[in-house]
Amino acid sequence: MKINLGLTRKQKESIGILQIGTFLEYFDLLLYVHMAVLLNELFFPQSDPHTQALLAAFAFCSTYIMAPIGALIFGYIGDRFGRKSVIIITTAMMAASCIILANLPTYSQIGITATYMITICRMLQGMAASSEATGAQIFITEITKPPVQYVAVSTVGISSSIGACTALGIAALVTTSAIGWRSAFWIGAIVAVVGAIARFRLTETPEFIQMKLYQKELLNKSISAFHKKISKKTVLAYFLIYCGCPLTFYLSFMYFAPVLKGLGYTSEKIIVHNFVLCIFATMISTFFATMGLKVRPLKILRARGLGTLALAIILPMAIMNVSKPTDIFFLQLIILFTGLEPLPADAIFIKYFPVLKRFKYVGLLNSLRMIFMFTGTSFGFVYLNQSIGHWGLLVIIAPISIGFLWGVRHFKKLEKRKITEDSDITAIAA
Repeated sequence: MKINLGLTRKQKESIGILQIGTFLEYFDLLLYVHMAVLLNELFFPQSDPHTQALLAAFAFCSTYIMAPIGALIFGYIGDRFGRKSVIIITTAMMAASCIILANLPTYSQIGITATYMITICRMLQGMAASSEATGAQIFITEITKPPVQYVAVSTVGISSSIGACTALGIAALVTTSAIGWRSAFWIGAIVAVVGAIARFRLTETPEFIQMKLYQKELLNKSISAFHKKISKKTVLAYFLIYCGCPLTFYLSFMYFAPVLKGLGYTSEKIIVHNFVLCIFATMISTFFATMGLKVRPLKILRARGLGTLALAIILPMAIMNVSKPTDIFFLQLIILFTGLEPLPADAIFIKYFPVLKRFKYVGLLNSLRMIFMFTGTSFGFVYLNQSIGHWGLLVIIAPISIGFLWGVRHFKKLEKRKITEDSDITAIAA
């Protein structure tokens, strides 16, 4: 996505490099996710449908188990030594895990060892990807100003969506032809290496450098910039808002796979189906990102939150009445359009964390919400569907939507307070 909204050449170059890197990271991360319907058959033991569903849920969640540890490690590096170093390291980790996946023997060849190895690779990928996206968003937030900042930071989400589309396209190609699934991971490894090399051109953000210098002055006076308190309500509001994104992703791309199989779709057809869906998802994300220039981002989020809350009541009944795959596709589009996504307000949320604590807090909260939500949705829906059917959707979607709306309301109050304070400062200065 090209940014041409009054940015300097250096800002455009940095945003472009970060977009390329995020695209590559999510291409690698989601390549397995979207090929899971096929790869789970190769790397996991086959048994009854319920056990298969649990194993698939475990494979999906394993990606994010190491994310909090990664957030703590990379948060320390990012806040101590700079954003650039983290972005390069995480890209290199993704390349290494893809090379392993491309060469890993299947379950039929080495047994349960294959299951263990692929789970470890997925953990490393989740650890790297969560910190990479955090670093890219923080980097762009610190080099731009509103309102272009809203669109610029949103390009991280858009680039990740494009990466997912490309991963789906490659997955569809290798699973419907004689190319072989391993070639997809070799492509992922190559593009990750390219991304790591490109990111060496980045220079550290001025805001981070300025705060590091300021910190040194404070430390010389026995005062630390690290002691600045962060509101617990702000932390909770951020967490609840970002819990919505994993839910939207799971509902859109994972939940309907068994339903589509029940309607006669093969694993290969589901991958192609999701590829087309992902193209629409990217278009929807781009639409809402550009709206951030005309409409206040928090208003956009509130409207989408209310839409998802209403959808929670309608969706179970709608699924029970579907009769063909096109009906499912239409429901998935509605979920994406009303999705609980923070875009285009990411920059608003990030700036309420102190610069020298920003990477650690944002990265840790993002990793925790992924574990909480992906574990809750993937395992939760397995058991809820078994007991109450598709009405389990209401049990999970409704409280997450309410939490999302409360978080948006909290940041709306913070924004109003900030506007008032800025007006008072301007009046005093005048």
